[in-house]
Amino acid sequence: MAIILGHSIEPPGECSYLPEQSASMEQFVMKDVTSEEYERMLVRGWRRFGPMYFRPACQACTRCESLRISTATFQPNRSQRRARAACAHLRVEVGPPRVDEERLALYRAWHAEREQTREWNASPLGPREYFLQFAFPHPSAREVAWYDDTAEGGPRLVGLGICDETPRAWSAVYFFYDPAYARASPGSANIVFQVELARARGIPHVYLGYRVQECASLRYKGTFRPHELLEGRPAPDEPPRWAPAEDSGDAPP
Repeated sequence: MAIILGHSIEPPGECSYLPEQSASMEQFVMKDVTSEEYERMLVRGWRRFGPMYFRPACQACTRCESLRISTATFQPNRSQRRARAACAHLRVEVGPPRVDEERLALYRAWHAEREQTREWNASPLGPREYFLQFAFPHPSAREVAWYDDTAEGGPRLVGLGICDETPRAWSAVYFFYDPAYARASPGSANIVFQVELARARGIPHVYLGYRVQECASLRYKGTFRPHELLEGRPAPDEPPRWAPAEDSGDAPP
């Protein structure tokens, strides 16, 4: 059973996605959270990094929309199929998250490229920080590791997806990859693979977190169709309502 160690709602501050908006986040710090307990939060729009569970609490803006894909109806579009084919030669291992120098080096290389091309702020991540964010012990925690066995010098880790698995939900939390493989669109291939994996395991939905149409870094989520969007921010005792998205505003498959 979950034990709450802390609960807070941030005062409004600068929004990372929409500069003209202010943002606030509701957060819980918890331990001993079961997969079933986390699933009840996930379907109500909550996300997890380590022991931190969070959901937007902005009063004046609702443009962070929780998005999920039905594994039974998802159809990758042409570019997503092309990305999956381009990465088909990579070996994929699914298991519990772990921390080592190979993973830290991959994250640093990926983030350094984003700092240069997208003007992201620097994000130094040592073993302790990586453990707390990506490898904190949890019964739902998974990683999807992509290896290139044909790389010069032997097999090399080239992509890593941080995920959560519950009885009826798969959550794609974070993904980073070797910038040298960017032309193969590993980010799209990773999502398509996770939908395939969830479908094979009998899991009906893959959760992609928050889509923000006006934010380039999050807009891509709407290209995975068909998908559903969560209505509002339901309370723990309120049934969540997920509605099919009528128009994501993206080009058709």
